[in-house]
Amino acid sequence: MDFGHYKSCIEACHVCAAYCDRCATSCLREDDVKKMAECIRLDMQCAQICRLAASFMAQDSEYANQLCRLCADICKACGDECAKHEAEHCQQCAEACHRCAEACIAMASH
Repeated sequence: MDFGHYKSCIEACHVCAAYCDRCATSCLREDDVKKMAECIRLDMQCAQICRLAASFMAQDSEYANQLCRLCADICKACGDECAKHEAEHCQQCAEACHRCAEACIAMASH
């Protein structure tokens, strides 16, 4: 299947969702879980919107651009939150989120 102009954004969304899942799970293992609550919350929301956006793009939905704009906003918020924490899983997640936000913005502007 050829996903055309969606391909790189779909891939970025899948990668971001996986990093968010890993980050949330790793945050739950931290000594001070309460301190990580916002990170975990945003990780869960970001993973969900990324998977949904990838699905809408794969379906060539007329709503894909709008969803990708929202996905970019959530990815940025999640990435900004993760970047506040020193844990390696948070730093890696922040990078994936920011890359995904850029990919979604670029895709939505086509």
